Amino acid sequence: MFIYTKRRKKTCFHKRRSIKMSNITNHSTLGRSICIITGASKGFGRALAHKVSCWLEPGSVLLLVARSETLLQELKEELQSFTEEQQLVVHCVAVDLSKREGVNETIRVARQEAVNEIEHLLLINNAASLGDISHFGSFTNLEEVNSYLSLNISSALALTAGILQVFSCTPLMRRSVVNISSALALQPLPSWVLYCTAKAARMMMFRVLAKEQPLVKVLIYSPGPMDTDMQKDILRLTGVKHHLLPAQESADKLVKLLLDDDFVSGANLDFFDV
Repeated sequence: MFIYTKRRKKTCFHKRRSIKMSNITNHSTLGRSICIITGASKGFGRALAHKVSCWLEPGSVLLLVARSETLLQELKEELQSFTEEQQLVVHCVAVDLSKREGVNETIRVARQEAVNEIEHLLLINNAASLGDISHFGSFTNLEEVNSYLSLNISSALALTAGILQVFSCTPLMRRSVVNISSALALQPLPSWVLYCTAKAARMMMFRVLAKEQPLVKVLIYSPGPMDTDMQKDILRLTGVKHHLLPAQESADKLVKLLLDDDFVSGANLDFFDV
């Protein structure tokens, strides 16, 4: 479906100008892209949808993937305020990525757009969950553990592999894959066994992809502690309060990394280090 609006010049030009002043060298836009963002309905994924949409060339496709149809539709309506000139095609894919049907439906929608003249595939694996913050010895229920790992590890692997297969027949197409990670992929923390395990596994997964497919540009990005619902849950469950970043600020930095495009494929970059 096409979305037409009337305010993109004012909003996105200002955002583009502010980022261009930060010495972007390689790409002035993300090109005519198909951009797939998982976990797009809220938090960091929602902020990314706003930031990325400003840098897509006319005729691009944006796939917003999350469980909540209502929140996705609200996000699409928000994007209507600055996408008229691009004639941006926006698809809301309301699915549960922990289920095979959810992954398959996302790939199916992406395949429908593969026939268009797309220059750049950008897949941002953002969907994730906090999981149970409990002592190691409490995790004796195999089904509960597998359910968490299905969403946070297995779905990212199956979805990425499926999307890359769909867009494997165009040798000149740029392919970029982003994994949203965490400092806890490297740093063990008591009672965070599920979260740390999932983040560490995903980091290695995408490092393997970078080694195996040199024509796919892979970035592992840790966005820092952000003011999102997940951080509110962490505060409620642990009582630990962090200095939180606006999600939009971290999204800006990720977009700049993608536009600069000067990182080594497979690099693990943290918000505070770039």
